[in-house]
Amino acid sequence: MLKERDGGIVRRVRLVDESGAEVGPVCRFLGHLSDRGLSPNTWCAYAYDLKYLFMFLARDGLEWQDFRAPDASRLLGFLRRQPSRRPAQRLGLTVVVGGTELPGSLLSPATVNRILAAVSSFYDWAMVAEEYDGENSPMQVRPDPALARVPDRHLPFMGRASRQQPVRRTVTVKQPRRLPRPMDEATIEGFIASLKKLRDLAMFVLMLDGGLRPGEVLSVHLADLSYGRRRVTIRKRDDHPGGARGKSRSERVVDLHDPRTLDAVSRYVMHERLLESASPFLFLIGGNGSRRLEPVGYDAVVRLFARRMAKLGVRTSETTPHALRHTHATAMWEGGMRELALQKRLGHASPESTKVYTRVSDEAVLADYTRALESNR
Repeated sequence: MLKERDGGIVRRVRLVDESGAEVGPVCRFLGHLSDRGLSPNTWCAYAYDLKYLFMFLARDGLEWQDFRAPDASRLLGFLRRQPSRRPAQRLGLTVVVGGTELPGSLLSPATVNRILAAVSSFYDWAMVAEEYDGENSPMQVRPDPALARVPDRHLPFMGRASRQQPVRRTVTVKQPRRLPRPMDEATIEGFIASLKKLRDLAMFVLMLDGGLRPGEVLSVHLADLSYGRRRVTIRKRDDHPGGARGKSRSERVVDLHDPRTLDAVSRYVMHERLLESASPFLFLIGGNGSRRLEPVGYDAVVRLFARRMAKLGVRTSETTPHALRHTHATAMWEGGMRELALQKRLGHASPESTKVYTRVSDEAVLADYTRALESNR
């Protein structure tokens, strides 16, 4: 996969084969995603996932136009045996999966399903673009009556009057519905205390106290802050040089009444943010380097967070910058915030995304269990 940049901005993403030649259909599909206004990170994710499709096709000697529904089942088997490239977490004992034929760490069910979804989107585009002559998409779907009976299911634009019916892909992997893992108080306190720069403190408390996504924080402009009303407006933008974008399609206002939040942002703006910068973005790289006036990129935030977690000795696969948003959402729900209000604060388009925080936490289950046990004695 190759990224073409212009002044730090990703302008184009290409998928190439082992000889360096472009994989034409995928590159055209990525161009279509660009035309739709999707972020460069999304282009990269699709290119990475579609790489597995063409690895499978090369193994079986198939052309991509010859891929049919029976091949989708074999693709699933192929993906279930692919090694994961994620660095293993060395936490105590290690369980080796499989044997001599299978590697110790395989692609997770969530990753496999994401790849299958990318393949499905790719063939949907190919049919519309008339580059695939199959009568139906090889990634077949079937009606899902069970999903239709879910009372709080997210409805299409026309509500129940719409002819759109809930469907599910035929080829998929069962995966557990995992709860978000908020960071514990001791880890949060240690992390906040470890931050040396005012910029870093301001960025991360916006995620922790406002529930903002990392891409939303990086996309904030100075003009989006309202100190008097103690709030920040999250706007839909695609002008970040590093490609950082918010996920939500609609703008929203996030109130910031925790005193430390706007105080941290104000101290950064007043004492550390470079005065000579004409950039509208709030968070700049800073320092003395040639890129000091450019906005902070997503990769820099991830690396900074990982280094802090590693130094504290608590780095795991769940401890990512996004965990700060999970921590905020969980705290708001346990503090009594209503589900609809939490959905609006987090900028979720669907109530299903918010419901993950409304499941009773482990601590709440323990408290109820303890009360029930005492009442029966």
